[in-house]
Amino acid sequence: RGRLGESGAVNMSHFGRLLRVSTFGESHCAGVGCIIEGVPPRMQLTEADIQVQLDRRRPGQAGAGSISTGRNEADAVQILSGTEKGITLGTPIGLFVKNKDMRPNDYGDMSQIPRPSHADFTYQMKYGFRASSGGGRSSARETIGRVAAGAIAEKWLKEKYGVEIVSWVSSVGDVVCPEAEANIHTITREQVDAHMVRCPHIPTADKMVECIKAARADEDSIGGVVSVVMRNCPIGLGEPCFDKLEAMLGHAMMSIPATKGFEIGSGFAGTAMRGSVHNDMFSIDSSGKMVTETNYSGGVQGGISNGMPIVLRLAFKPPATIGKAQPTADFSGAAVTLEAKGRHDPCVVPRAIPIVETMAALVLADACLMQEARKNSAVPLSEEVSPYFCDVSMDGAVSFNGVLTGWPGIGKDVQKSMLEKRKAELEKEMAQLNTLLQ
Repeated sequence: RGRLGESGAVNMSHFGRLLRVSTFGESHCAGVGCIIEGVPPRMQLTEADIQVQLDRRRPGQAGAGSISTGRNEADAVQILSGTEKGITLGTPIGLFVKNKDMRPNDYGDMSQIPRPSHADFTYQMKYGFRASSGGGRSSARETIGRVAAGAIAEKWLKEKYGVEIVSWVSSVGDVVCPEAEANIHTITREQVDAHMVRCPHIPTADKMVECIKAARADEDSIGGVVSVVMRNCPIGLGEPCFDKLEAMLGHAMMSIPATKGFEIGSGFAGTAMRGSVHNDMFSIDSSGKMVTETNYSGGVQGGISNGMPIVLRLAFKPPATIGKAQPTADFSGAAVTLEAKGRHDPCVVPRAIPIVETMAALVLADACLMQEARKNSAVPLSEEVSPYFCDVSMDGAVSFNGVLTGWPGIGKDVQKSMLEKRKAELEKEMAQLNTLLQ
């Protein structure tokens, strides 16, 4: 959320409520980074935990030079605050990454020419001044802070709830990965990273590389689509009416540079379906929890997560800065021919993968903290209040005032299995307590 300052201006470099991230830095300044507030205490955290995603995002990755920018940055992160002895304190965490391979002079000839479809013109008009080298805050280097913060968020989500977030390139230009080759239930980051273009289907990935190389050879660029799945998400995430989960995910994803489209679940394809086909039918699984037989909703119903995999797709435009000569106008209105210089990606989607994953993690972590607060603040009620009353649940288990009951009419075998599972959990807790008392 932005915050009004004394001048009345709004600062929109913040994201999140309970888990709040503020990013800073430009493409060719001394460095970039972020401050994260609201990270729970007592979680193990070192630079190595964050560096994994930064390495997947950074320019100059080994083997990807033919389809990526020529800029080479180590993007080594430094934790400035918020931890001690590798453990989070619950206080603000400061992260910093130095810029090293800067070449602001590459943009000298273009300082008076707004690049077509870039942010040069709009930033100049909005602020009356701009960082003319590399695009400043509109550069993708701004996303370093997001990725670093999101890496912390996804570590907490994994340890607390078992959440898994995997993104992949599903199309480049007109080259599309067959849907059957990217199973949302089983796809892993290892499969995605097996190819430099980050498409899990190798034959399709090879065609994508040729498409990107052809664009680069023509001093041009090409767009693509990125898909992402979030598995094992808690139930109940999202704050109707205006902060529904898909609204917050859309907000996060459409804030990523170069995004031009957002879909969840069936997306636009769902408009061609009848309701009788599109409706996700409910059933009870073997553990006694309610699930849906299909997932056209994409894991979100009524703006709230339902426990099914959350599936998104994002459209990324072709990068605006290209070397091909283009007739345009400078800031004075005079006709000019622009042949952009600098080092730029001919296609952004391979390096966008960790950005998408970590932005998703920031949204989910913030939503989890809000729902945990609601769950922990609920008060017991008598059975006479309502026959439909149950405890707030984030894992799908149905209980009443802390007693596991299951849905009314649930089969005795399933109910017995649920109770035995809970009994085993309690026995484990008792064993741990007995060990401490010895």
